[in-house]
Amino acid sequence: GGELHPSVTWLAIGGLQIDIGLQIDQLGKLMLCVVTGVGSLIHIFSLGYMKEDHDFSRYFAFLSLFIFSMLGIVLADNFVMMFIFWELVGVSSYLLIGFWFEKPSAADAAKKAFLTNRVGDFGFLLGILMVWAALGSVGFADLAKSVSDGTATITGLAGFLIFCGAMGKSAQAPLHVWLPDAMEGPTPVSALIHAATMVAAGVYMLCRVFFLIDGTWAMEAIAWIGGLTSLMAALMAVQQDDIKRILAYSTLSQLGYMMMAVGLGSPDAAMFHLTTHASFKALLFLGAGSVIVALHHEQDIWKMGGLRDRMPKTYWTFLIGTMALCGVPLFSGFFSKEAILDVALENNILLFFVAVFVALLTTFYMTRLFVVAFMGEPRSVHAEQAKESPAVMTVPLLVLAVPSVLAGYFYAHAPNPLVLAASLVVVVFGMLVANTLYSGAKADPLPAKLGLLAKALRQRFWFDEIYQWLIDQVQENLAKLADAIDRWVIAGLLVRGTHGTTELAARVLRLAQTGNLQTYAFWFAAGMAVLLVFTLS
Repeated sequence: GGELHPSVTWLAIGGLQIDIGLQIDQLGKLMLCVVTGVGSLIHIFSLGYMKEDHDFSRYFAFLSLFIFSMLGIVLADNFVMMFIFWELVGVSSYLLIGFWFEKPSAADAAKKAFLTNRVGDFGFLLGILMVWAALGSVGFADLAKSVSDGTATITGLAGFLIFCGAMGKSAQAPLHVWLPDAMEGPTPVSALIHAATMVAAGVYMLCRVFFLIDGTWAMEAIAWIGGLTSLMAALMAVQQDDIKRILAYSTLSQLGYMMMAVGLGSPDAAMFHLTTHASFKALLFLGAGSVIVALHHEQDIWKMGGLRDRMPKTYWTFLIGTMALCGVPLFSGFFSKEAILDVALENNILLFFVAVFVALLTTFYMTRLFVVAFMGEPRSVHAEQAKESPAVMTVPLLVLAVPSVLAGYFYAHAPNPLVLAASLVVVVFGMLVANTLYSGAKADPLPAKLGLLAKALRQRFWFDEIYQWLIDQVQENLAKLADAIDRWVIAGLLVRGTHGTTELAARVLRLAQTGNLQTYAFWFAAGMAVLLVFTLS
């Protein structure tokens, strides 16, 4: 039950001392259980999923590096050590997302994730430097003591810059664009990124250093960015057809929930939802992986259908994960979602309504996914011929189904009656509407009903296109600036200017070279006279 904090001094420069240490407290123990528990099951599942892959060994080397890096973040007792492992997680994700690098889409997705995270990490590094400048330490224990003693505080800007690191890792708008494309890696990698490692790192980091940002204006920004990311991602998920992409947007949305909880002053609720989310999101991604393998790597839900009888274990476990994500009462997601809604109701009524609407959208798009993929008749030859996955893949699903049901009871509290009523209404209404629209449907009826909005949702509000345009504009203008500097400053002013000045000086000096001895004698005498005048005066 106690806290372990072993450390040794690694580097001491002037007033800066950096230790290599471990901080194993209640928060760390909880995260250790999440990372190692979910990570172990994903390793087991991968044995079946990757058995046909010729790079089997390379995959497990990268996967183990990923887990090691995440554990380093969890156990770090100072910002410097955390930042080192933070970057290792980024490198590991690059290697795993781009694992099938011969596919251009996978290579592009890996680069996109890596570069987008570097933007957030630059802010994170600046925030760490500002904290060190203000408080004179980077160790979490020393920083907590300084803040609790009231001897020093950090500015809201430093708090927001620290959040920028979490914004990149936990894929919050506007740095969210990398996460949906991260599904280009193997499905177990998607499960690990979305459930227990990379995206969880940002939320965990904010909860670890919550004492630093608490009370600053950064809290309001974190809450609203989280809420708006949650809403935007949920809307996008409504019109996606790729099973992994739907789950990816659901992760974005749930991460927004967690960030909103942190911003509203409740890191406990954020960690509670992170813990329950890790189990049911890993279950859903691994369930999707089971379906994808059975359908010969088909990911379009409109080419599935009729899997209920053909894949019973996958069906039932996926149903449990769906119920948990939707927040159906008695499932783990219900309790953690209620905790966040309670906090929102107490602190920000607008964000409460946003969160309730997101819960409605979540129920709608997950019911849509489940009904289209598992119910009805098969819509393809592969769906007709689908068979249940082997035990090495279904056993992890069965194990993850247990915490997806029970994990919420460890932190359960009496919910606010208003919150409970709102949750029940949106769950029932969302399921009814989705079931009515999609039960027996051969194609998606929503585009005809939503018109331009449906196109905007399918195109993800054109974020990628806007970013591409901005990057092109910046690149083009930088190229024009470089060309102007090269043409007018370097080639013009420096090269031609130096040449012209030298030539002019040579011409002037040449005028004095007349070849007349009397002229030379005159100028010599005049020069000596001037020198004598200056010397004698």
